Amino acid sequence: SLWLHLELITEVAKMCKDVFVGGTVNYAYTTIPTYPSGQIGFMLCAKANDGEPFSFKESRRSPPEGLRYYDEDVHRAAFCLPKFAKEALRGHLTS
Repeated sequence: SLWLHLELITEVAKMCKDVFVGGTVNYAYTTIPTYPSGQIGFMLCAKANDGEPFSFKESRRSPPEGLRYYDEDVHRAAFCLPKFAKEALRGHLTS
């Protein structure tokens, strides 16, 4: 959670940027009411594909019919970080 472990997340992001040189390092989160602080986060990383960084921020396919929560907007919103997190992770995420 950004609220509880921002220092740890920053260290992991630094390490991932060293491992995935030229690739993509992103952080996303979602709400989980039963977790402490109500959020859980994900470090999403990928090697460069034909020299181009991979983007996790756009859905690769349309969500299945009948979902009540998840859609393309929720997917994109998972990558919108609050100001304090953007500042702490600046330079460690690729986009």
